[in-house]
Amino acid sequence: MNKKLKVLLSGGGTGGHIFPAIAIADEIKKRFPDAEFLFIGANGKMEMEKVPQAGYKIEGIDIAGIDRGNLLSNLGLPFKIIKSLSRSKAIIKDFKPDVAIGTGGFASGPALYEATKLGVPVFIQEQNAHAGVTNKILSKAAKAIFTAYPKVAGFPAEKIKFLGNPIRSVIISGMQDTAQAKQKMGLSKDKLTILSVGGSLGSRTLNNAWKSHLKQIVDKDYQLIWQTGKLDYKDILEETKGIDTRNIQIREFIKDMELAYSAADIIVSRAGAIAISELAVAQKPVLLVPFPFAAEDHQTKNAMNLVEKNAARMVKDSEMQEKFWNTLSEICENESVRKEMSDNLEYFAKPDATKEIVDEIFKVINR
Repeated sequence: MNKKLKVLLSGGGTGGHIFPAIAIADEIKKRFPDAEFLFIGANGKMEMEKVPQAGYKIEGIDIAGIDRGNLLSNLGLPFKIIKSLSRSKAIIKDFKPDVAIGTGGFASGPALYEATKLGVPVFIQEQNAHAGVTNKILSKAAKAIFTAYPKVAGFPAEKIKFLGNPIRSVIISGMQDTAQAKQKMGLSKDKLTILSVGGSLGSRTLNNAWKSHLKQIVDKDYQLIWQTGKLDYKDILEETKGIDTRNIQIREFIKDMELAYSAADIIVSRAGAIAISELAVAQKPVLLVPFPFAAEDHQTKNAMNLVEKNAARMVKDSEMQEKFWNTLSEICENESVRKEMSDNLEYFAKPDATKEIVDEIFKVINR
């Protein structure tokens, strides 16, 4: 490009919206080191902290979603929307971007809506198998929609490009031999190893399941890497004091997730979009327990995409007591099942997602 490239990005509320936007910005910056970037986020949300930490400028707008728990608090929402549209328009007119990229969340609605009105080419990156409300509204004006699943309800099929979710580069580059990774983590390379991950806060459902089945883990001589999250960590340490936990590593948080993925023979996880994309790249047999209160139950829809390809097993939150251990045992005790699941996960593994998304963006804006 002959002039300095200007890129507008918007996405936030959760890490699942923020980190893909940052990954896309990082990839564009590699190609155009002198490009200018500006994010638009929602005041008070985590993007206002995470984006500057990643080295990018962000402007905040006053926008929020519908509060279904307190309907009276929504009375001011129309005024917030009008104000956020006006503020977004002013930001965009001042910045004059060449392209706008949205990854979902409250702020991306006003930001990308005003960008389309001002003639800026708009692109959407949707992480989940079910389109978010904001992205559905914006999809009609988008030049292309980048998805992690081949079909996403709510989007025009002709605009979908199944390229995967941008994930942390360290996950892609850091995967290593399973036996070597087990030894690095202080585990026996000869014992079947289960990794349980429930996010930084942890999953109480998963934590309760492991507490109920620790005896079976010990009796079977399995190894368990148990990431509890910070909410339950101290209580779990206290509750497991009298139990033989030589084969069980209880961690509040796992910093080197690529090492833990590598060490695992089987992974038990929630079904968030970015987690699934990382699990697909890791290509380890996976048991998914979707978080039932995710917006529009999107975690269940994410999981079902893998289940239908026999790339994962799923147990609903409400069925954990009856089905968790039997489903996990089926995976643990059958090597051919594990191999088939690992092989089938390759369909969803998109290690070059960020690069290919940026390739497609520039194909359009360079026409």
